[in-house]
Amino acid sequence: MHRSIVHIDMDAFYASVEQKDDPNLKNKPIVVGGSPYERGVVCTASYEARKYGIRSAMPTTKAKKLCPELLIIPVRMERYIEISNQIQEIFEQYTDFIEPISLDEAFLDVSGSDSIRIGLEIKTRIKQELNLTASVGISINKFLAKLASGYQKPDGFTVIEQKDIHQFLDLLPVGKLWGVGPKTEKELNRIGIYRVHDLLNYDESTLTSRFGKKGIELLNYARGKDDRPVENKSRRKSLGEECTFVKDTDDLNLLKEQILHQCEAIVEKLKKDNLLIRTLTVKVKYEDFTQLSRTISFTGYTRELKALYEYSEKVLIEKIPRDKKLRLIGIQVSNILYPNEPMQIQLNFDRMF
Repeated sequence: MHRSIVHIDMDAFYASVEQKDDPNLKNKPIVVGGSPYERGVVCTASYEARKYGIRSAMPTTKAKKLCPELLIIPVRMERYIEISNQIQEIFEQYTDFIEPISLDEAFLDVSGSDSIRIGLEIKTRIKQELNLTASVGISINKFLAKLASGYQKPDGFTVIEQKDIHQFLDLLPVGKLWGVGPKTEKELNRIGIYRVHDLLNYDESTLTSRFGKKGIELLNYARGKDDRPVENKSRRKSLGEECTFVKDTDDLNLLKEQILHQCEAIVEKLKKDNLLIRTLTVKVKYEDFTQLSRTISFTGYTRELKALYEYSEKVLIEKIPRDKKLRLIGIQVSNILYPNEPMQIQLNFDRMF
């Protein structure tokens, strides 16, 4: 059975976060980067700025010359990490097999599930919940999934099915292959290889003698082959469940019922992986899209449904204002204890408030 790999790539991530946080920057050419007076460089350019030929790693002095009305926004790394963590929380609700590549992209292995449904759902949730766009690629391996996500940027959604692999790859510039940078592309061009089909028609022994092991890797990519697994690069730091209501609500019974279901789902995940948690967060989004979260920490570790639900309910009632209707409610647990790690067993709920 072929794997099902989803590659999520946020569109102009840093710049899009700035435009999201400051509506006055919408539809304007902006870059996130250093000052042109201090030899700064562009970290990310909005798509409006890219129309002027502005790209990442370009000196901001050059970017400003290409577009005199360009706005240069200082880097706010803490904010980008915060948003990246929220995106990661969405991923974690669909699979445990997540390989972050950077703050703005990741591979997800969803083999055995409906990858197209999951990809569309994640893309929609990122737009609805974070007001950002992501490009999504889906295929049978990491190379093809990443190729697919970049095919229709921005805000793209591309699926490369098994039957379409060779047709999709055949006429692509060889520079699109994984691991082919400008230097390698020039070397390939020098021997008459410009497109993927040129590579496939080239003598394999000549490629290996010229490029060594990399020659074989390039041939495999040209054939659509990539056996690398999706690798979790770090232990997950949190687990979460949330629900966006079809209709905004202030019905306390409905809210309590929803957090009970969310606590049940979280407890199932904790039991499955033999995990314990110490910190619990209740977060809400109001009808006017403002958000609020309240966090508590137990004095010991637990995964008991009774503890999670009772204190989620207590936070909801005592710490979350309900003067406006809610459009979303969610539970997140963090400070996760993995098996064989030392733990403090006792719980003292009375000290949590």
